[in-house]
Amino acid sequence: MRSTSSIADALSRRVLLRQAGAAGLATLAMPAWAETMVSLPLPGGPDDRPITTAFPQKGAMVLQRARPPMLETPFEVFDQGVFTPNDRFFVRWHWSVIPTNVDVDSFRLAVHGHVDKPLSLSLKELMALPHIEYAAVDECSGNSRGFFQPRVPGGEWGNGGMGNARWTGVRLKDVLDRAGVKPGAVQVRFSGLDNAPVADGPKFIKSLAVDHARDGEVMIAFAMNGQQLPLLNGFPLRLVVPGWYATYWMKMLNDIEVLDSLDTNFWMKTAYLIPDTPHADMKPGQTGVNLVPINRLNPRSFITNVKAGATLLAGKPAAVRGIAFGGDTGVKQVDFSADGGNSWHAARLGKDEGKYGFRRWESRFTPKTKGNAVLMVRCTNSNGDVQPAAANWNPSGFMRNVIESTPVTVA
Repeated sequence: MRSTSSIADALSRRVLLRQAGAAGLATLAMPAWAETMVSLPLPGGPDDRPITTAFPQKGAMVLQRARPPMLETPFEVFDQGVFTPNDRFFVRWHWSVIPTNVDVDSFRLAVHGHVDKPLSLSLKELMALPHIEYAAVDECSGNSRGFFQPRVPGGEWGNGGMGNARWTGVRLKDVLDRAGVKPGAVQVRFSGLDNAPVADGPKFIKSLAVDHARDGEVMIAFAMNGQQLPLLNGFPLRLVVPGWYATYWMKMLNDIEVLDSLDTNFWMKTAYLIPDTPHADMKPGQTGVNLVPINRLNPRSFITNVKAGATLLAGKPAAVRGIAFGGDTGVKQVDFSADGGNSWHAARLGKDEGKYGFRRWESRFTPKTKGNAVLMVRCTNSNGDVQPAAANWNPSGFMRNVIESTPVTVA
């Protein structure tokens, strides 16, 4: 991992993406993206997606949408380690007007609103504050939306709209304290450098309760996995809100406003709402359900080394492994079932990299009977929350965390 000082040295220079690479965001024709295809087993279809390497600073990614970019991490990447490489980390933007270059010398982070002293911080001034670092999962609210039944509108993600990184930055609390939050502050609002392509498109902005914003964990990050943030993951600064969904993790963060009243902008009042029910679950067509802004991550776990449809040999020991995360807290236990959930056995947990990150798990079993079998994995987090056996449903396709099933054949 690069030291924070070397990252600071890199950021102190003018950073400009090659124009050819940046132009690729808008000008490449669709046939050029389809170097190969991948099939996502989505019940509502269509399953096939192109694999693209056409985006700057990104390796092979599943192309869900070109403009604005929506790139999914190929699922096999999650079997390679608990930290998702920067060049394979998922990408999701709401609006297509994204800067293709950032002048770090002139860049400023504004802090204003209900504060004693408005600030305009250069990157050098920001990075002079004490640094913090931790691992945290960044997961799109709609990750796995493509598996919702009945199908719902929106980006039809597989399970790759997530990633885990070691983030480096400064405490949001330190920045807010420097500005001086006035009594009566209610929320803190964040926006970035991206904009809507049409005049009446609502600027993408999100807010946190002031106490949450000042909890000492919310970070203004300038690095992930020891390197500068890629442009498409928020260079030069992004908000990191550990344990909360990615909609709050503002990319290209350049504006922080302290509010003395509740934020009623479109992205807080109308978009990203979930049923205020267990597992954000409701019935299709159900009315009268109270809705609240989406918030905390929930526990999830996956098998990463055995694909659906794989063939295992009867009487031969098999190793199975994967990743788990506890959502807004750590992983307490991971259980594995080789018989479709009829019996469960505790898996062995790997190194704990921090309560907000992925954690590796492993188990071994010997299939005894030839035929079809279903492998399952279940996470229990440190608060005692367990993945549900039945999938949730809501019209936005948010917060899926059902126990995952992997059908295999035993020969």
